[in-house]
Amino acid sequence: MYTSANVTLMVSDFNRALGFYTDTLGLSLKVRYGDNWAEVEAPGLTIGLHPTGERGPSAIQAVGLSIGLGVTGIEKVVADLEAKGIRFAPPGVIDTGVERLANFNDPDQTPLYLYEMSQH
Repeated sequence: MYTSANVTLMVSDFNRALGFYTDTLGLSLKVRYGDNWAEVEAPGLTIGLHPTGERGPSAIQAVGLSIGLGVTGIEKVVADLEAKGIRFAPPGVIDTGVERLANFNDPDQTPLYLYEMSQH
C-alpha cells in the first residue's frame, strides 16, 4: 500500500540544517531541490528538510518528536560528534539496562538521540 515514508522537519535556516545533517551527522544527501526541499537518509529513515516561511509554518516546534539514530560504539560516536561541536545533554551516555542513550539537539532544537542496544 505505501511506497515510502519520511519525517519532515521544518527548519529555520535551510543550508545550516542541511550542513548539520550531512556534514556534522554524516547522513547521506538523497535529493535536493534548491533551497526548498532536501532529503537525507539514515538506515531505514528518510528525513525531509523544508524551510519555514511562505509554504510552511512560521514557528518551529518539535513537540512530541524525537529522532533516534542507532550506532555501534556509542562513546566513540559521541566523542566524534562533540569534536564537531555537538553538545550532549548531561550526563552524556545513559545506560538504561536495555540500551545506552545520548541526547542532543539539531540547530532548531529538534530532539535527537543516539542509541546502542545493550549486549545481554
